[in-house]
Amino acid sequence: MNKFTYVITDEVGIHGRPAGVLVKKCSEFKSKISISCKGKSADAKRIMGVMSLGAKKGDTVEVSIEGEDEAAALATLEVFFKENF
Repeated sequence: MNKFTYVITDEVGIHGRPAGVLVKKCSEFKSKISISCKGKSADAKRIMGVMSLGAKKGDTVEVSIEGEDEAAALATLEVFFKENF
């Protein structure tokens, strides 16, 4: 299992449109990907779960990846978070 943390810098956090883009990106991988924030966790491939976290600017999220392509998913998602959130 691989993990990374990221502090949200986007002014509006992870809301509707960005959550959809994140889910689409995570769905490219076979690995199980989960995202946690403020004590809550969600499947990163499900938009309602991601949005239910309510991640705002300044919040720290932890992304956990487990599966056959976890190394590729980790590298891709770390860059994705830096570019989008």
